[in-house]
Amino acid sequence: MKKWNVDPAHSTLGFSVKHMMVSKVRGNFNQFDAQVEANENDLTGASIAFDIDVASINTNNEDRDNHLRSEDFFNVEAFPKMSFVATDITKKNDSDYTITGDLTIKDVTKPVTFDAEYEGKGTNPWGQEVVGFTAEGKINRKDFGLTWNQTLETGGVLVGEDIKLNLEIQANPAQ
Repeated sequence: MKKWNVDPAHSTLGFSVKHMMVSKVRGNFNQFDAQVEANENDLTGASIAFDIDVASINTNNEDRDNHLRSEDFFNVEAFPKMSFVATDITKKNDSDYTITGDLTIKDVTKPVTFDAEYEGKGTNPWGQEVVGFTAEGKINRKDFGLTWNQTLETGGVLVGEDIKLNLEIQANPAQ
């Protein structure tokens, strides 16, 4: 097993949620720290942990981002971090995995499962080995105490309950 540094300049921790029941809003968290110890040829048995700075949320709309940071949603003053720690990794085939772990948001911890894919290995222009992974999962935001919403005059709600999580990870061996 190797220790890997997740490259934040070439990685994305993203999400999407239904807005007004007709479109999707996408965003990401710009600041995070990851601890990964794994064999890139077989993630089974890997140690994976992420700590995310919730205040770094970015949906390309400052007013919305500030609302998401407020007590209505993440309450970053009281809960500045969210975290994920893998608890089980199952190999489905040569490049696909199921990664289950504990996601903590606002001091609520629930199991979450991601479908992950090993995208491959290469060498960057500076001669450094890099590997890539993608992962997708889904949570219900209400399970984590993110319950704010607004009813629409036409029926339905402003913000959907299901949040799709999308991770694009590039990592290189720790020196």
